[in-house]
Amino acid sequence: MLWIALHFPLLSLESFAATLLREANAAAGETPLALMDAQRIVSASLSAQALGVKPGLKRATALALAPQLVLGQADAARDAQALRAVAHAALAFTPSVAIQPANDPVASPDTVLLEVQSSLRCFGGLGALLRRLHAAVAPLGHRLHSVSAPTAQGAALLARVHHRLHCADLDALRVALDAAPVWLLGPGREHWEALQGMGLRTLADLRRLPRAGLARRFGEALLGELDRARGERPDPREPITLPASFEGRLELFARADTTEQVLYGATELLARLIAWLSAQHAFVRRFTLVMQHEARWRSDARTPGETALDIALAEPSRDAAHLLVLLRERLAQMQLPAPTIELRLCADDIARRAPPNSELFPSAHSEREGLTRLIERLRARLGPAQVQRLVLVQDHRPERGSQTRSAELEPARTAPEAPAPAPGAASRRHASAKRHAIPATPPKRGPKPMPPTNTSSAAARQAHATAPRPVWLLAPPEPLPERESRPLLEGRPLQLLSGPERIESGWWDAGLAERDYFIAQATDGALVWIYRARLPLSAQDQAQGWFLHGRFA
Repeated sequence: MLWIALHFPLLSLESFAATLLREANAAAGETPLALMDAQRIVSASLSAQALGVKPGLKRATALALAPQLVLGQADAARDAQALRAVAHAALAFTPSVAIQPANDPVASPDTVLLEVQSSLRCFGGLGALLRRLHAAVAPLGHRLHSVSAPTAQGAALLARVHHRLHCADLDALRVALDAAPVWLLGPGREHWEALQGMGLRTLADLRRLPRAGLARRFGEALLGELDRARGERPDPREPITLPASFEGRLELFARADTTEQVLYGATELLARLIAWLSAQHAFVRRFTLVMQHEARWRSDARTPGETALDIALAEPSRDAAHLLVLLRERLAQMQLPAPTIELRLCADDIARRAPPNSELFPSAHSEREGLTRLIERLRARLGPAQVQRLVLVQDHRPERGSQTRSAELEPARTAPEAPAPAPGAASRRHASAKRHAIPATPPKRGPKPMPPTNTSSAAARQAHATAPRPVWLLAPPEPLPERESRPLLEGRPLQLLSGPERIESGWWDAGLAERDYFIAQATDGALVWIYRARLPLSAQDQAQGWFLHGRFA
């Protein structure tokens, strides 16, 4: 077996720093931070320690040494949430992930253990796995120590004193443990003064003493922990399990008055969401950011206690940058009804699919993904009702051949919708609703062109199936003047290039259309789509003559 221990020496401080607003956290590495419990300092950042603030000091003493010190309350639940996000990120590499209990009964756990022996071949060896593991944990913003060893307890102990270490076998592990300080063991920390008075500073010093005497004086737990670390006693671990849905909470250190401050706190929750998704190789379809407002700052009783912001994606994703862009666009469009004191991110609508492949050259899938993300950003910025798409409808009339609908968050390919015919009309539809393709011969001046023969040959169907149609249609069609039976556009005659293409349809919904369409060219070279209403006139085409119905781009 091979275990990797990820130890986070500043987990409590880093989880507290995530609750600060952007202005207070802009220089988190320089701002002195400290956590206290029962009015005493329990943890201090490096910048605070440089000013003389150390664990054990009273609150007043710490503020006297560093007036600019930012003090926070130690919170075991907050630390547990931060460590659980790390464990979720680790689950993407192995299903055997456990959390190491804290040595100190009053401290919070700060070490995650991974059994990776069966995963080495999949990720290309230990070095490649460690690089990918560090990259997955990096967005969570924690400083970490990583140690690999054949035993879980040995890796967890050595990770507290080594930044990077690899013990390939039990012999190397036991050599490294012999040089480790005795206070790494839980009972050793409890009896540190007695052990130090006896001259026992390393685990090697401890092992030289008689085991029976150590057990009588310091308890069997001391020897049991040492034996498990050296691989001389079994050490079973219970792996963690993923929750069915994601819910992350973040209580802000100070109230957030702007959406930009809310966005900073939401960034931390998004990183935890990505870790949860990576653990089950899933992608999120929809997530909700809930902003809880401070009660005493509400303007009146109608001000809501919380505001929920729902983010829906057109394509499932777990790209943190993309999710953050969508959240930023939505937050930019809203105004907080009251200051926010707590954030909650919820997600339970996910999709499991294979991860995208890396591509050297763009493919149809990657191009569609870019279009999907553009639609998502437009919906987030302009609103769902302002972004629409065209849906094909089975209707030969050009003005009814497509409909505009809201860009729903579903695959773009939609089945065409057929109009609902009147009762008893299905038997007459194939005989009357036809489009006829006829040779591209412009009509001569004078007599009208002869009506085309009714044909249903495959060649005719293929001809009008590939007939060019303009994208830009005029609603309603614009009447055109004519001179000697020739249509005029802006006072100049049009040259008919192809047609007529006959459309007879719409008898079932009182929108009968009987038209002959032509493609014509204006004097400036622009192509237009015109038609002439046939006789007898339909109810829709009340005027006789030529009409401009579309323009070619």
